[in-house]
Amino acid sequence: MTNTPSPIVRVAPEDEPAILALNNEHAAELSWLEAARLSFLLGEAFYARRIGALEAFIMTFDQDANYDSPNFLWFRERYKRFVYVDRVVVAGHARGRGHARRLYEDLFDQVARAGQTIVTCEVNAEPPNPASDAFHAALGFVEVGDAVIHGGKKAVRYYERKITI
Repeated sequence: MTNTPSPIVRVAPEDEPAILALNNEHAAELSWLEAARLSFLLGEAFYARRIGALEAFIMTFDQDANYDSPNFLWFRERYKRFVYVDRVVVAGHARGRGHARRLYEDLFDQVARAGQTIVTCEVNAEPPNPASDAFHAALGFVEVGDAVIHGGKKAVRYYERKITI
């Protein structure tokens, strides 16, 4: 019997309660969301996918999104066109299976098909997230800036990865 990986599928409205719960389990790393805010953001998303019965999910925005995140706005002030990775979450029981890498690789393909050439993201510097820094470096992201946000409660590093079309 082969161990076929769970498929990557578009996030649908019926997925929202489970996505909200998984997101809010990781609110310290991501940010807390209310149901209405999640619905709005998914409507603005460039790319929102999940793996399996919500083993993992990703949500991204392009430069045209109606989004007020200070991290997204940092990139919008500096880049004419980009896709911003707002959040990637892997459920505890599904860690170590390569889900985050699969979601990013699928995103890179979608970005190239859309004619985009830059994927951006941020990683917490304070509180530190060395595993995320190493993961993004392994995917080819390079640091392009940093900021202190939320009234000094959080420090972040900004990253970009060029996509070849």
